[in-house]
Amino acid sequence: MKLNFLKSLTCAFALLATAGAATAGDDPDLIMRKSTTLKLLTPNDKLATYAIDDPSIGGVACYYTVPEKGGVAGMFGVAEQTSDVSLACRQYGPIVFKEKMAQGDVVFRASRSLLFKRMQIVRGCDPRRNVLVYMAYSDKLIEGSPKNSTSTVAIQPWAGEQAPKCADFVSN
Repeated sequence: MKLNFLKSLTCAFALLATAGAATAGDDPDLIMRKSTTLKLLTPNDKLATYAIDDPSIGGVACYYTVPEKGGVAGMFGVAEQTSDVSLACRQYGPIVFKEKMAQGDVVFRASRSLLFKRMQIVRGCDPRRNVLVYMAYSDKLIEGSPKNSTSTVAIQPWAGEQAPKCADFVSN
C-alpha cells in the first residue's frame, strides 16, 4: 500500500516536471542568454530573452527577458524561478486581427516553477488611442506577485494601408 502511494506520487511529480511550459500561442524563440553568476560545477544563473508572435494579431511581436536559475536545481529543471520579467512589444508588419479579443486575453503563458507559479503575457486594447497594451506578470497560487511589466503597440498604417481600429475587434 505504502509502495503504491510512493509510486503514484513519483509518477505525478515526473509528469509535472516533463509538462514544461503551457502556452497560449507557439513556443517562444530563444534570442539570447547571458550569464549573470559563475557557478563552477553546475550551470550559471542567466538572463534569457525570448520572442513570441501574438497568436491572434499578425504583425506584432513581444520580447521578454526572464532570469533562469542555474545550480543543481536549475540543472534538473526544478528551481523556482523569480517573478521578474521585462517586456517590449513592437509592430513589425501590417496589423491583422485574426479574431475578436477580450480585454486581458492571454497571449502567452509559461511555468516558472515545478508547481503553482507561472508567467503570463496578456493583451488589451486602448480604443481611445488605438493602442494595443501588453502586460507581463507572474502569479503564484497562494501569494501572488506584484512584479510586472507593460508594453504598448501604437497601431500604425503599413505600406499605405489604413490602420485597423483595435476597438472594432474587442468583444463585449
